[in-house]
Amino acid sequence: MKAEHYSFTPIGYVAHEHSAVPRHWSVSDCEGKIIINQEYANGLRDISPGDIIVVLFCFHKSPPFTKERLIATPPHLGIERGVFSTCSPVRPNPLGLSYVEVIDIQDNVIYARRLDMLDGTPVLDIKPYIPYAPHEQ
Repeated sequence: MKAEHYSFTPIGYVAHEHSAVPRHWSVSDCEGKIIINQEYANGLRDISPGDIIVVLFCFHKSPPFTKERLIATPPHLGIERGVFSTCSPVRPNPLGLSYVEVIDIQDNVIYARRLDMLDGTPVLDIKPYIPYAPHEQ
């Protein structure tokens, strides 16, 4: 299979005033904003307070990836793990995914809770959270 390259343009960024954010959305009460570039604001239609959304973002401050980093030691575990079984921000493609709770939306700004991204983090996409439900057969 031929190697392909992709490039992404952020649709917005995260903004908050917290000096430290939790390492994972599941333990975060950090509140802030996801500011979407005005040209994409219409895409926020139908997102409502109380919704959970999936935010895809770029680990823009991670150190460069090297093959030695395929093994990571998560600080909460203290044991080595393959990077794909961790939430390490140092990855072959510096992509992150978090679930956040929508508090409010005003124009092109999503006010959100459970942020685990740094202030200024580029947002690449937003998707709805759809809980798993087994299909009837």
